[in-house]
Amino acid sequence: MNEFQKLDDYSTPNGFRGKSKVYVQFWWIAQSLLFKPSPQLFYGWRRFILRCFGAKIGKGVLIRSSVSIVYPWKVKIGDYSWIGDDVVLYSLGKINIGKHAVISQRSYLCTGSHDYLKRDFAIFAKPIHIKDECWLATDVYVAPNVTIGKGTVVGARSSVFKDLPKGKVCLGSPAKVIKNRSTATS
Repeated sequence: MNEFQKLDDYSTPNGFRGKSKVYVQFWWIAQSLLFKPSPQLFYGWRRFILRCFGAKIGKGVLIRSSVSIVYPWKVKIGDYSWIGDDVVLYSLGKINIGKHAVISQRSYLCTGSHDYLKRDFAIFAKPIHIKDECWLATDVYVAPNVTIGKGTVVGARSSVFKDLPKGKVCLGSPAKVIKNRSTATS
């Protein structure tokens, strides 16, 4: 007898993906054949492909070809933001990235998980909000249902499990506020 989880009882809720299984397959084919092999400087091409699949992508957004996006129709990225190499936008739920934000290489924004307290290992999705002018340094993990306040910096290799306030520098696993963010005047 299965004491903790019984995966043959699992089922994905109706409408969970936001599109049909066939549409999802078309996206995965397009991502593999048109998005990922595109030359580094073809930012406009990648913006176009994502918009064709329902993503809301602002002007001047730079998205590297090695980025992985599960469901682009659940992604919104504001003007002039940068999404670095090998970033994963695990968009089972909505991901909202503000204007002038940077998501650096190998970061992982994870909007979904499973309820380990239920034997059927039920899946769930919660949104992630990265506000304007944030910088997530390399290899940052962001958990479901997190908001990172405007202008906040999250240091390399940090893990964010709870909301972070506006205008801070945060670091660690779990990420904690280290100091206020200030900018030098030019």
